[in-house]
Amino acid sequence: MLAEWNLPPLVIRVVGAHWEIRLSIDIDRKVAMSRYVIVHGAWHTGKELEPLANFINSAGHNAYTPTIKGNRPGDSKTVGLDEAIGSIVDYLSENDFKEVVLVGHSYGGMIITGVADRVPDRIRRLVYWNAFVPNNGESLNDMVPPQFVGLFDAIAAERGDGSVVLPFPIWREAFINDADLETAQRAYDLLNPHPIKTFKDGISLKIDPAEMKIAKSYLNCTEDTALPHHYPWHPRLSQKLGLFRLVQVSGSHELCFSNPSRLAQAIMDAGRD
Repeated sequence: MLAEWNLPPLVIRVVGAHWEIRLSIDIDRKVAMSRYVIVHGAWHTGKELEPLANFINSAGHNAYTPTIKGNRPGDSKTVGLDEAIGSIVDYLSENDFKEVVLVGHSYGGMIITGVADRVPDRIRRLVYWNAFVPNNGESLNDMVPPQFVGLFDAIAAERGDGSVVLPFPIWREAFINDADLETAQRAYDLLNPHPIKTFKDGISLKIDPAEMKIAKSYLNCTEDTALPHHYPWHPRLSQKLGLFRLVQVSGSHELCFSNPSRLAQAIMDAGRD
C-alpha cells in the first residue's frame, strides 16, 4: 500500500517511553522537523508539560519533557544543582539526542545553562522561557528578591526534609494570574515539594551564557509576575545571554496550564532557525 500511494518511508524510533514517528521526506520540505526537549521549573515534573509537547508534536516536531532529578516520584529532597543538571545531561546522552532545541522554564534555566556548558555539541539552540540565566558561581537565590529567599528558607526549615513548597496564594496571584480559580487549583494540586538546595547552590560553568556559541532565545510571558515587574525576567536576566532572539507572548508564568497551544507556538517561534 505504501508503494501504491507513492508515500515516503516511515521512520519509527523508540526514545525511552516515547515513540518518535515521522515520514522521511525531502530536505526542502516547508516545515523542518526539530527535536525539542522542554525542561520544567521548580515544583513541576515533565508530566505537566505533556499537553504543551503534544501541540508541538502536532506541528510536525518531536517534543520531550523529562523530569529533573529531585522532582521525580520518590526522589530525595536533598538533591543539589549539580545532580539536577547531570540528570538532564544523562537524558540527552542515553537517548543520543543531538541538534536539540533545549527549552528551560524558570528554574529550568539553571538546568539548561549547565547542560549547555557540559554538552554543547548536543544543542542547536537554547530557549529561556521566563527563566533564570546564571553566570558562573551564581545561584537561583542570587537572582530573586531577598524576601523570596527568606520565605523559602522559613518554609524549608518548617518542613525539615530539605524541600520547599509554594504557598497557594502566591501561586494564584503571581504565578497563574491568567487562569480561572478551578484551573489554578487543579494545576496547584499537581505540584511537588522542591529541593531547596538547588536554589542555594552556585552553578559551575566553564563559560558564561553570553560567551556560549550556541544560538539563544528568550521567551517572555508579558503578564508573568512570579518575579515582580520592578525586578523583571526581561531585560534584567535576558541581557545576560549576549546576542539573543526575543519572543514575547501574552500570559502568566504558568501559561503551560492556562493556554498551552499559545505557548507552544511561541516556543516554536523561539526555537526555529
